[in-house]
Amino acid sequence: MSNDREVKVTPQTALVLDILLKGERLSGAEIARATRLKSGTLYPLLLRLERAGWLTSEWEREEPAVLGRPRRRFYAVTAVGIANARDAGTQNAKIFGRLAWS
Repeated sequence: MSNDREVKVTPQTALVLDILLKGERLSGAEIARATRLKSGTLYPLLLRLERAGWLTSEWEREEPAVLGRPRRRFYAVTAVGIANARDAGTQNAKIFGRLAWS
């Protein structure tokens, strides 16, 4: 269910959105490396953004046995997420500093 009101744009949220708004579909591990957020912060944040309709995600299609590692989940920003991120960036520029999407 999509509900953009439940998303509070914290500095961590802004950081994740800034990375994803560059247009690439990234795995959770790639987002963690780029943002330096710990998994206990990052994955609940990604889940909240996905539930609010700001992000989509999908699992790799290849089988773990073929990959030789666990499957990765890839995240991308939706049109709703882009619009909300830009709006939030404009409203919060003084708090978070100037971000690429504001």
